[in-house]
Amino acid sequence: MTLTTELLKLPIVDLSSPDRLSTAATILQACTDHGFFYLVNHGVEEELFQKVFNESKKLFSLPLEEKMKLGRKDHRGYTPLFAESLDPDLAPKGDPKESYYIGPLEEDSAPVKLNQWPSQETLPSWRPTMETFYRKLACAGNKLLRLIALALKLEESFFERMGGLDKPTAYLRLLRYPGELGSADEDVCGASAHSDYGMITLLATDGVQGLQICREKFKQPQVWEDVLHLDGALIINIGDMMERWTNCMFRSTLHRVMPVGQERFSAAFFLDPKHDCLVECLESCCSESSPARFPPILSGDYLKERFRLTYKSNLESIV
Repeated sequence: MTLTTELLKLPIVDLSSPDRLSTAATILQACTDHGFFYLVNHGVEEELFQKVFNESKKLFSLPLEEKMKLGRKDHRGYTPLFAESLDPDLAPKGDPKESYYIGPLEEDSAPVKLNQWPSQETLPSWRPTMETFYRKLACAGNKLLRLIALALKLEESFFERMGGLDKPTAYLRLLRYPGELGSADEDVCGASAHSDYGMITLLATDGVQGLQICREKFKQPQVWEDVLHLDGALIINIGDMMERWTNCMFRSTLHRVMPVGQERFSAAFFLDPKHDCLVECLESCCSESSPARFPPILSGDYLKERFRLTYKSNLESIV
């Protein structure tokens, strides 16, 4: 059983604020209360958001046979409708959404190039637009992680030192949700209920509603709250790995995308540590009365298992 409440008012974090301690305190409150917040003054221009969504529309409008030539390999490339299921119990046929993944950017001189790019003849502006977007999100994400470290009473560079975030393991995922899902069933989701796997996610949306969160994921009935679009803001959410790192002090909140009868585009940037980073309870997040809940685990091992449970086919390694 699920219930839907009124619109949710999320905290707003200003990445440009000179008062870093006050900003860190706001982040701490947001991550413990909601696991979601808005990020403003993050360095990504509104014009770039529009370019990204325009280029996404062009890609997803290509014939399926053309898109499948860029089919997902090594966690990069295109996945068609119903290829992924974020909740196999509720969506055994898969989720009705299309995705396109871009992994860590590679130098032209790299001996192995894993990212897949549409041809310049077909989409001449696609690659430079997405590379610029990726770099700006990575910059914003790293600045945010320094503030998160402050919120957790750690050195600002903690996540950089532990995770090698000078060259982050980050994936940009472009998404398209059809306007009509072919069913009147209110439980049909564009993206099934799930929590993200990694550290933090930076989400850009095109303004079309549909995102909902459930703050108490283990309680029944589940109460879902609508997340408003805020012009110019990124939506930030905490992932399961960060929840584990903080001994559940930070929330990795359940969320989903519901159909609203209108085509919807979004772009999610998943920022994670290197695969050989050991994730274990932070000293500031445990005590005699609150011991560590999880054993240490390598980031790559954790993510590999979580992805294995998500994809119904083409289960190649992400490491």
